[in-house]
Amino acid sequence: HFINLIWLPKLEQFSIFIYSMQKQTIALVDDDRNILTSLSIALEKEGFKVQTYIDGESALIGLTRMPPDLAIIDIKMPKMDGEELLKKLRKKTSLPVIFLTSKDDEIDELLGLKLGADDFVKKSGGFSIKVLIERIRVQLRKKNSSELLEENKTIISHGKLKLDPSQLECEWDGKQLPDKLTTTEFLLVKELAKRPGIIKERAQLMDIAYREDTDIEDRTIDSHVKRIRKKFKKVDPEFSAIETRYG
Repeated sequence: HFINLIWLPKLEQFSIFIYSMQKQTIALVDDDRNILTSLSIALEKEGFKVQTYIDGESALIGLTRMPPDLAIIDIKMPKMDGEELLKKLRKKTSLPVIFLTSKDDEIDELLGLKLGADDFVKKSGGFSIKVLIERIRVQLRKKNSSELLEENKTIISHGKLKLDPSQLECEWDGKQLPDKLTTTEFLLVKELAKRPGIIKERAQLMDIAYREDTDIEDRTIDSHVKRIRKKFKKVDPEFSAIETRYG
């Protein structure tokens, strides 16, 4: 067995949004400890990490220092209510926010949406944790989609390498590759370039290149890497940025 890795000089400062299997974090802000406890248990069972705050002031500090993936905020709280907290948060972040409201009155909803809340769930009339969890998943999907779109707009340019994800175009040392990379090859180069010098196993690269196909053989990645090397060597015969680690 061997492992492919890429070493691109002067890429240490390179950074890009990296998808991972890490747990997503949900922040709960509510002065009702019973709700905090029940929601925390339910969310942890669904695989989320949970942060809890019992008032708006402590939440503002915590959410700023340790930004979660999404926040669930009660509107009526002491010290700083949910509306004021959201107003302050929106000056600093576009963090997805779901409001919890105990009222059936639409005034709270309209004001909250105007301030920038992403969704509402009412506590009254049979509060459903299942509904809340589904609303959370909807907002997280929207967040991930927008991040993916933003990533695909970004030109990756460091050292001799330049990648344009929106056009699937690649340059090396200022020269366009005469043989354009296929979509799969482009994804592999982009993945290898994310963290220079970090070893990437075949399985990791297969997950990137063939997200839904589980019938691909290990050696398929080897063939892709071989073709990628050939395409780069057409513009730079000394190209050696992609290395192979045996064993």
